[in-house]
Amino acid sequence: MKGFLIAGTASGVGKTTVTLALIAAMRRRGLVVQPFKGGPDFLDTGHHTRIAGRPARNLDTWMLSAEANQEVLRLGSHGADAVVVEGMMGLFDGKDGATERGSSAEIAKLLRLPVVLVLDAAKSARSMAATVLGFELFDPTLPLAGVILNRVASERHFKTLETAILASCKTPVLGWLPREPLIAIPERHLGLRTAQESRCRPSAT
Repeated sequence: MKGFLIAGTASGVGKTTVTLALIAAMRRRGLVVQPFKGGPDFLDTGHHTRIAGRPARNLDTWMLSAEANQEVLRLGSHGADAVVVEGMMGLFDGKDGATERGSSAEIAKLLRLPVVLVLDAAKSARSMAATVLGFELFDPTLPLAGVILNRVASERHFKTLETAILASCKTPVLGWLPREPLIAIPERHLGLRTAQESRCRPSAT
Protein backbone atom coordinates (compact mmCIF):
# COMPACT_ATOMS: atom_id res chain seq x y z
CA MET A 1 0.00 0.00 0.00
CA LYS A 2 1.41 3.37 -1.02
CA GLY A 3 0.94 6.27 1.37
CA PHE A 4 2.43 9.08 3.38
CA LEU A 5 1.89 11.09 6.54
CA ILE A 6 1.30 14.83 6.42
CA ALA A 7 2.85 16.53 9.44
CA GLY A 8 3.34 20.10 10.54
CA THR A 9 6.00 22.06 12.34
CA ALA A 10 3.23 23.02 14.78
CA SER A 11 -0.54 23.19 15.07
CA GLY A 12 -2.24 25.69 12.81
CA VAL A 13 0.21 25.59 9.90
CA GLY A 14 -2.39 24.25 7.47
CA LYS A 15 -2.04 20.46 7.67
CA THR A 16 -5.75 19.86 7.08
CA THR A 17 -5.94 22.23 4.11
CA VAL A 18 -2.95 20.53 2.49
CA THR A 19 -4.33 17.07 3.29
CA LEU A 20 -7.70 17.84 1.71
CA ALA A 21 -6.06 19.38 -1.36
CA LEU A 22 -3.90 16.30 -1.90
CA ILE A 23 -6.80 13.90 -1.40
CA ALA A 24 -8.89 15.85 -3.91
CA ALA A 25 -6.02 15.94 -6.42
CA MET A 26 -5.45 12.20 -6.12
CA ARG A 27 -9.15 11.48 -6.57
CA ARG A 28 -9.19 13.58 -9.73
CA ARG A 29 -6.51 11.24 -11.05
CA GLY A 30 -8.84 8.32 -10.48
CA LEU A 31 -7.26 6.99 -7.27
CA VAL A 32 -9.21 5.58 -4.35
CA VAL A 33 -7.79 7.35 -1.29
CA GLN A 34 -8.17 6.19 2.30
CA PRO A 35 -7.71 8.99 4.85
CA PHE A 36 -6.54 8.59 8.43
CA LYS A 37 -6.07 11.08 11.27
CA GLY A 38 -3.60 10.87 14.11
CA GLY A 39 -5.11 11.29 17.56
CA PRO A 40 -8.74 11.16 18.77
CA ASP A 41 -9.89 13.90 16.40
CA PHE A 42 -13.45 13.82 15.00
CA LEU A 43 -13.42 17.22 13.31
CA ASP A 44 -10.67 16.64 10.75
CA THR A 45 -11.93 13.15 9.99
CA GLY A 46 -15.28 14.63 8.98
CA HIS A 47 -13.54 16.78 6.37
CA HIS A 48 -11.43 13.84 5.21
CA THR A 49 -14.50 11.64 4.80
CA ARG A 50 -16.33 14.24 2.78
CA ILE A 51 -13.49 14.82 0.32
CA ALA A 52 -12.27 11.22 0.05
CA GLY A 53 -15.71 9.63 -0.18
CA ARG A 54 -14.56 6.97 2.32
CA PRO A 55 -14.87 6.99 6.13
CA ALA A 56 -11.71 8.35 7.73
CA ARG A 57 -10.14 6.33 10.56
CA ASN A 58 -8.16 7.36 13.62
CA LEU A 59 -4.67 6.21 14.57
CA ASP A 60 -3.24 6.81 18.03
CA THR A 61 -0.02 5.37 19.48
CA TRP A 62 -0.76 6.79 22.93
CA MET A 63 -4.09 5.05 23.56
CA LEU A 64 -3.75 2.11 21.16
CA SER A 65 -1.11 -0.57 20.87
CA ALA A 66 1.20 -0.85 17.90
CA GLU A 67 -0.71 -3.94 16.79
CA ALA A 68 -4.06 -2.15 17.03
CA ASN A 69 -2.80 0.75 14.89
CA GLN A 70 -1.45 -1.64 12.27
CA GLU A 71 -4.80 -3.44 12.20
CA VAL A 72 -6.73 -0.18 11.82
CA LEU A 73 -4.50 0.75 8.89
CA ARG A 74 -4.82 -2.68 7.28
CA LEU A 75 -8.59 -2.93 7.57
CA GLY A 76 -9.31 0.71 6.80
CA SER A 77 -7.20 0.78 3.64
CA HIS A 78 -8.81 -2.31 2.10
CA GLY A 79 -9.70 -1.52 -1.51
CA ALA A 80 -7.78 1.77 -1.57
CA ASP A 81 -5.00 2.74 -3.95
CA ALA A 82 -3.29 5.06 -1.50
CA VAL A 83 -3.28 6.05 2.16
CA VAL A 84 -3.06 9.65 3.41
CA VAL A 85 -2.53 10.14 7.14
CA GLU A 86 -2.84 13.60 8.66
CA GLY A 87 -0.76 13.98 11.79
CA MET A 88 -1.58 16.03 14.86
CA MET A 89 0.10 19.07 16.43
CA GLY A 90 3.76 19.35 15.44
CA LEU A 91 5.60 16.36 14.02
CA PHE A 92 7.41 15.50 17.26
CA ASP A 93 4.73 16.65 19.74
CA GLY A 94 3.24 13.88 21.87
CA LYS A 95 2.77 12.70 25.42
CA ASP A 96 5.86 14.39 26.90
CA GLY A 97 8.91 16.43 26.00
CA ALA A 98 11.47 13.66 26.33
CA THR A 99 10.12 10.94 24.01
CA GLU A 100 8.22 10.55 20.76
CA ARG A 101 5.40 8.67 22.51
CA GLY A 102 2.03 9.53 21.00
CA SER A 103 3.48 11.74 18.28
CA SER A 104 3.01 11.87 14.52
CA ALA A 105 6.66 10.84 14.21
CA GLU A 106 5.94 7.66 16.14
CA ILE A 107 2.97 6.85 13.89
CA ALA A 108 5.08 7.40 10.77
CA LYS A 109 7.82 5.09 12.02
CA LEU A 110 5.41 2.40 13.20
CA LEU A 111 3.54 2.29 9.91
CA ARG A 112 6.62 2.96 7.76
CA LEU A 113 5.16 6.07 6.17
CA PRO A 114 7.31 8.80 4.62
CA VAL A 115 6.59 12.26 6.01
CA VAL A 116 5.50 15.33 4.07
CA LEU A 117 6.17 18.36 6.26
CA VAL A 118 3.91 21.43 6.05
CA LEU A 119 5.38 24.80 6.98
CA ASP A 120 3.70 28.17 7.44
CA ALA A 121 5.89 30.37 5.24
CA ALA A 122 4.04 33.64 5.91
CA LYS A 123 6.42 36.45 6.87
CA SER A 124 9.45 34.20 6.44
CA ALA A 125 12.24 33.79 3.88
CA ARG A 126 15.66 32.15 4.42
CA SER A 127 14.69 31.25 7.99
CA MET A 128 12.48 28.51 6.55
CA ALA A 129 15.67 26.68 5.58
CA ALA A 130 16.82 26.70 9.19
CA THR A 131 13.49 25.22 10.26
CA VAL A 132 13.64 22.43 7.69
CA LEU A 133 17.27 21.67 8.56
CA GLY A 134 16.34 21.46 12.23
CA PHE A 135 13.64 18.89 11.51
CA GLU A 136 16.06 16.88 9.37
CA LEU A 137 18.70 16.79 12.09
CA PHE A 138 16.37 16.26 15.06
CA ASP A 139 15.62 12.68 14.00
CA PRO A 140 17.67 11.48 11.00
CA THR A 141 15.92 8.08 11.13
CA LEU A 142 12.58 9.64 10.15
CA PRO A 143 12.15 9.72 6.35
CA LEU A 144 11.17 13.22 5.17
CA ALA A 145 9.76 12.83 1.67
CA GLY A 146 9.44 16.56 1.13
CA VAL A 147 8.04 19.87 2.33
CA ILE A 148 5.00 21.87 1.27
CA LEU A 149 5.02 25.59 1.96
CA ASN A 150 1.73 27.15 2.99
CA ARG A 151 0.55 30.78 3.00
CA VAL A 152 3.14 31.87 0.45
CA ALA A 153 2.70 35.48 -0.65
CA SER A 154 3.67 35.14 -4.33
CA GLU A 155 5.64 33.19 -6.92
CA ARG A 156 8.65 35.37 -6.15
CA HIS A 157 8.31 34.64 -2.44
CA PHE A 158 8.18 30.90 -3.21
CA LYS A 159 11.35 31.08 -5.33
CA THR A 160 13.19 32.74 -2.45
CA LEU A 161 12.00 30.07 -0.03
CA GLU A 162 12.82 27.23 -2.42
CA THR A 163 16.31 28.55 -3.14
CA ALA A 164 17.08 28.86 0.57
CA ILE A 165 15.82 25.36 1.41
CA LEU A 166 17.57 23.64 -1.51
CA ALA A 167 20.84 25.39 -0.68
CA SER A 168 20.95 24.07 2.90
CA CYS A 169 18.70 21.01 3.12
CA LYS A 170 18.38 17.61 1.46
CA THR A 171 14.57 17.48 1.71
CA PRO A 172 12.90 18.39 -1.60
CA VAL A 173 10.31 21.15 -1.91
CA LEU A 174 7.18 19.52 -3.30
CA GLY A 175 5.03 22.61 -3.76
CA TRP A 176 3.24 25.53 -2.16
CA LEU A 177 -0.16 27.03 -1.43
CA PRO A 178 -0.90 30.75 -1.57
CA ARG A 179 -1.98 32.93 1.30
CA GLU A 180 -5.67 32.82 0.39
CA PRO A 181 -8.40 33.32 3.01
CA LEU A 182 -11.00 31.69 0.75
CA ILE A 183 -9.39 28.26 1.10
CA ALA A 184 -8.91 28.50 4.87
CA ILE A 185 -11.19 26.34 7.01
CA PRO A 186 -12.84 28.40 9.78
CA GLU A 187 -11.87 27.54 13.34
CA ARG A 188 -13.64 27.62 16.70
CA HIS A 189 -12.78 26.73 20.31
CA LEU A 190 -12.59 22.96 19.63
CA GLY A 191 -10.50 23.33 16.49
CA LEU A 192 -11.80 23.44 12.94
CA ARG A 193 -15.48 23.77 12.20
CA THR A 194 -17.15 20.52 11.23
CA ALA A 195 -17.54 19.50 7.60
CA GLN A 196 -21.27 20.24 7.87
CA GLU A 197 -20.59 23.78 9.09
CA SER A 198 -17.91 24.61 6.56
CA ARG A 199 -18.00 25.17 2.84
CA CYS A 200 -15.89 22.10 2.01
CA ARG A 201 -17.11 20.49 -1.17
CA PRO A 202 -18.53 17.00 -0.75
CA SER A 203 -16.40 15.41 -3.49
CA ALA A 204 -13.27 15.86 -5.53
CA THR A 205 -15.12 16.65 -8.72
